[in-house]
Amino acid sequence: ARRQAQRRPHRPALCDRAHTQGKTMRVHALTGSIAPHVPMVRARVPVPEATAFGSMRSLVATTTLSAFLLVAPLSSQLQLPSAVSGLGAQPAMARELASGSGSRVNKDPNSLLRLGLPKIGKELRELQASLEESQDSLTRLLLSNANQAVGKAQSIVKSSAQTKNIIASAPPGKADEASAYLSSIAELIATTKSQIAANKASDAMATQEQALKKVTALEELIASGYDQPSPPSEFKGLPWLKGRATVEFVLKRDGEPFDVEGTLYDKLDVKMVLDGYTAPITAGNFVDLVQKGFYNGMSIQRSDGFVVQTGDPSVEGKGSKHGYTEPGSDQERRIPLEVMVKGDKQPIYGATFDDDGRGGYASVLPFNAYGALGMAREEYDPDSASSQWFWLLFDSDLTPAGKNLLDGRYACFGYTVDGARLLSDVKEGDIIVSAKVTSGLENLKTVS
Repeated sequence: ARRQAQRRPHRPALCDRAHTQGKTMRVHALTGSIAPHVPMVRARVPVPEATAFGSMRSLVATTTLSAFLLVAPLSSQLQLPSAVSGLGAQPAMARELASGSGSRVNKDPNSLLRLGLPKIGKELRELQASLEESQDSLTRLLLSNANQAVGKAQSIVKSSAQTKNIIASAPPGKADEASAYLSSIAELIATTKSQIAANKASDAMATQEQALKKVTALEELIASGYDQPSPPSEFKGLPWLKGRATVEFVLKRDGEPFDVEGTLYDKLDVKMVLDGYTAPITAGNFVDLVQKGFYNGMSIQRSDGFVVQTGDPSVEGKGSKHGYTEPGSDQERRIPLEVMVKGDKQPIYGATFDDDGRGGYASVLPFNAYGALGMAREEYDPDSASSQWFWLLFDSDLTPAGKNLLDGRYACFGYTVDGARLLSDVKEGDIIVSAKVTSGLENLKTVS
C-alpha cells in the first residue's frame, strides 16, 4: 500500500545493484567500485535495450554523482572513477519516467515548474504542451512542425467548450481574469501563425515566449485555488512554504571577474523559483534561511563540475555544526527528506522512492534542468538535511532520463529560471553577497 505523509524507517543503501550478463553487481555508493554479489530477485522498471557494459558504466556514474551530494565534510572531495569517462548519451525512458518527450529530456525549468503545479485540467495541459512543442520546433527551425503545433493550440483556444472548462477551474471570483489570459494567449497564437507563415522564426519564438508566460500566469492563477494541506504535525515548528516563492542571489569573486564562455561579469545575478507544492518543508526551510540572512556573505564551498554547493557554517568558521542552529540552541535544525511521486497528492517523508517500493517512478520535480535546486543530506540518514544545498549542473550524459539516482533520493525544491548558465564558472570561494526573497514571503508558514 502507498502510504504518503508518514515517516518510515530508513534502510541504509550502502550499495546499488546492477544486473550485468546474468550476474548481480554491487556498486559502492562512495567509490563506484563494483564487485560480484549474490543474485537477488527484485522488481525493476523496464529500461530500453543497451549494452550491458554501457548500462553498468551509466550506473557507476550516476551512483558516484549521488555520493557528491552528502553534507559533510565538504573538504573531502570525491573523484569520479575512470568508468565515468567516455560515457555516451543513453536512450531515454518513457515520457512519464523522464518528464521528457520521445528521446528528448525536458530540461526547461519553466516547463517543469508548470508541470509541477496542482489542479491544472486536461485542456490547459494540452494547450501548454502544444505551445511548448511549437517553441521547441522553432528553436530547431522546423517551421512546418511549429505551425502544426500552434494549430493544435489554436484549436483549443477557439473551442468554447474547452475554454469554458479552463475558466471554470479558476478560483471563485477569478473567472474574468482567467478569461482575459485566454484571450491574450489566443491573440499571441494568431500572431505566431502569421510570423511562421512569413518565415520570421525569431519573431515567432519571441511571441511564443510571451504566450507561454501567459500560460504560466494562468496556471498559477488556477493553482492558487488549490487547498494545499499542511505538512504532518510531527514536524511542528518547522517552516513550510504554501505555494511558491522567488529568491534572487548575487555572487561576486574577489580580485577577478567571472568568465562565462568568454563573456566577463563583475557579478552574477541568479533567480530561483522555489516550489512548496512539492517540497513544502524543504522550500520553506530555504526561504526562512534566506530571509534570516543566513547565506549572506557565505562562500561557495564545493564546485566540481557536477554540483555547486554551500550552506555549511562550520566552513565559514561559525561554530562546529554543519547546519543551521536556532539562536540560543546548540542543536541543528534538521528537516525530513521530502520527495513526491508524480500523481501523488502529498510528499513522502523520511523515505526514498526505493524505500517506498517505487524506485524508478517519475518525480513531480525531476533533476532535469541545469541549475535544479537540491537539498544535501547525510548518506545514511534521510532526515539529516539542514542548511546545505546545491545547484545541480545537469549533464544528460551522466544523468540520462530515467537513470539518474537523484530523483526520489534527494529533495528537489525548485529551479534556477534566470542565470542558470552563469553557474558554470562559479568556483569554490566565490561569495554570495546578497540573498533575498523577492516574492512569496507571505506564503511562509509554520507547521502547527
